[in-house]
Amino acid sequence: MSVLDIVIWPDARLTQICTPVLEITPEIEQLLADMFDTMYDAPGRGLAAPQVGRSERIFVFDAGWKTGTPTPIACVNPEIIALSDERLTGEEGCLSIPGVPMDIARAAEVTLRWTDRTGTHERLFTGAEAVIVQHEYDHLDGIVIYDRVEQDVAKDSQP
Repeated sequence: MSVLDIVIWPDARLTQICTPVLEITPEIEQLLADMFDTMYDAPGRGLAAPQVGRSERIFVFDAGWKTGTPTPIACVNPEIIALSDERLTGEEGCLSIPGVPMDIARAAEVTLRWTDRTGTHERLFTGAEAVIVQHEYDHLDGIVIYDRVEQDVAKDSQP
């Protein structure tokens, strides 16, 4: 087991846009395994590469492990294909911003396409999984929950 150091805000690496992975090499597979180890140790439900100081378009998540139903998914080069119009607002935490949960509005459903060592997948996520996918995907574009709060506040203050 390799637990990596988690990058803490305001580290500039959390604001960088990540680069696509050209090939899933043994090094990338080891990074994914280490990211799962780190996420479970933290303990979190999702972790993106920038949160461990890496700049690849990779995140891992497992929405069910804390309730006894592990559903680990490793996403390499994920793409959001569709977001529902329905929005849900809920409290989100971030391993890179410990102890500062925030209310964030997210799409209730998200369709994601990604690659892993078995091929390319496309799936509709709802509920907690949809929130986690959007949160981790944001990290790949240099967006943290502070950025989402500002957008929501700005939107709410407009006539």
